[in-house]
Amino acid sequence: MSKVAVLFVCLGNICRSPLAEAAFRQEAERRGLAVAVDSAGTGDWHQGHAPDHRAQAVARRNGVDIGGYRARQVRAEDFDRFTHIVAMDPDNLADLERLRPPGARADLSLMLEHAGRAGEPVEDPYYGGDDGFDVTWADVSAAARGLAQALNDGAA
Repeated sequence: MSKVAVLFVCLGNICRSPLAEAAFRQEAERRGLAVAVDSAGTGDWHQGHAPDHRAQAVARRNGVDIGGYRARQVRAEDFDRFTHIVAMDPDNLADLERLRPPGARADLSLMLEHAGRAGEPVEDPYYGGDDGFDVTWADVSAAARGLAQALNDGAA
């Protein structure tokens, strides 16, 4: 089997998906999982930008520096490069299903499914206050733990 590779996807790739990437990297490292990790957005308007300063702040408070991350848009080759593509909400999942090339290998899922919350979105904190980013971190961290456990157990 090829190496496990996980791509986290939200709309602009400056809030939720970079936080999910960071939380999952942290959990995978803690567990000693050999996995490639990245994040991307379905939209293109933030390409090349660093994560939102509030996302960077919450990640720093939780021991992760995401200041070097840069937003990018999902590409067709991502569906074969990654074994798992994890969307932050049902709208992004629908976009990914639409963009997915025929025969692509990636398994698609919603982030909070990995935290036992099927169908629920990771709420977008972009238009709210700083506290929304704390909620996002808590949600993506719980889901990252669940996904890492499933990968560790061979269930994902």
